[in-house]
Amino acid sequence: MAFDLIVIGGGPAGYLAAERAGHAGLNTLLIEKRFIGGVCLNEGCVPSKALLYSAKLYDGAAHGDKYGISVKDISLDHKFVVERKNKVVNTLVSGIKAKLKKNKVTVVMAEAKITGRNEEGFTVTANGETYVGKKLIISTGSVPVTPPIPGVKEGLESGFVVTNREILDWETVPEKLVIIGGGVIGLEMASYFNSAGAKVTVIEMMNKIAGPTDAEISDILMKNYEKKGITFNLGCKVVGVENGKVLYEKDGKTLEVPADKVLLSIGRRAFTDGLGLETIGVETERGKIKVDDHCRTNIAGVYASGDVNGTSMLAHTAYRETEVALNDILGIKDMMRYDAIPSVIYTNPEVACVGENEETAKAKGIDFEVVKLSMMYSGRYVAENEGGNGIIKVLIDKKYRNVIGIHMIGNNSSEIIYGGVTYIETKMPIDNIKKLVFPHPSVCEIIREAIFEF
Repeated sequence: MAFDLIVIGGGPAGYLAAERAGHAGLNTLLIEKRFIGGVCLNEGCVPSKALLYSAKLYDGAAHGDKYGISVKDISLDHKFVVERKNKVVNTLVSGIKAKLKKNKVTVVMAEAKITGRNEEGFTVTANGETYVGKKLIISTGSVPVTPPIPGVKEGLESGFVVTNREILDWETVPEKLVIIGGGVIGLEMASYFNSAGAKVTVIEMMNKIAGPTDAEISDILMKNYEKKGITFNLGCKVVGVENGKVLYEKDGKTLEVPADKVLLSIGRRAFTDGLGLETIGVETERGKIKVDDHCRTNIAGVYASGDVNGTSMLAHTAYRETEVALNDILGIKDMMRYDAIPSVIYTNPEVACVGENEETAKAKGIDFEVVKLSMMYSGRYVAENEGGNGIIKVLIDKKYRNVIGIHMIGNNSSEIIYGGVTYIETKMPIDNIKKLVFPHPSVCEIIREAIFEF
């Protein structure tokens, strides 16, 4: 069967590519081996947020006395939370399938393999059938990194060690949970399972949590977590996983922490295993598909969007990369830019950032100025966050007087940060931002307060 476009992978990059291509009138085939929606919708972004929202409501009720509310006999029903999570996922997956059907996309649920090319286009086999596409978008996503730590492989096989895939379906909460890795996934799961009653320990190789997040903000987040009872072992290297414990090195000493379950969360890698890229000569670099700023590979007519190109492993980046790739296919002028990609940690409190931080700005030689304000400058934040210690940092380029970075910790940050995306993407001068009218009272006013400090 011949198609105008074959999309391999049904995650955010893939299903959006297929949906938009079908809407544009292209005869489109989408091939997905596991489930429509990919990791983000089924095992990552969305299901984790369902869990975290339940935890947030529970935490609010548990500490309602701060706001004059007394709740007796409060509990978190983890099994019910997981059931609700599944309902949310099923609802959203059904919606995506409906959109694909509406836009006349052919969907094949099978593992795809590129087998070559002929005069009609690129050949792809799936479920014993051969398909031909004039154009090809590869969006096979990523998989968790599995380090060569003694005992990890055996732990994964026995279920003592899990990844983000399995942890979201646990029906019971372990008494002692050890998380290897203090990045976004690890921190979000630490947040939820701490609220659900587990004794959580996070072991991180770096001397800070939250990866590239602004150092001061990640320190505030960690202190908030510590107050809730989460233990952090920073600057530590995990050297072994045994039944019932995790071994790690710190300052030349080997230590151990007891565990009923272990979450492996040290990052993800682009997934191209067995895809057949070599049959058409697609170039890769350390497992990632190399692309230009139009998401084109080195082979004309072949594109790669989402985690598989390893540029920015975030679902919203994947959406935008897919739009750029499809626009190139449709002859619409467009290109990918990464200066204003927002990042969010959906913990309680939330962390959100976009653009340069002080470390990266210095490394690039940018002459910048930074303003830091307490979130207490926002009336609504004060009204809704008793004892909150959130902050905002805004960086501007001294020469051009435009925003180059915004970093926040405090609830509602995830819904506010898009404003920073707009300022950076459009290079809006701060004098123009000062003329914008923000709703009052709102937490987003904190950006305006910070801008007026320049």
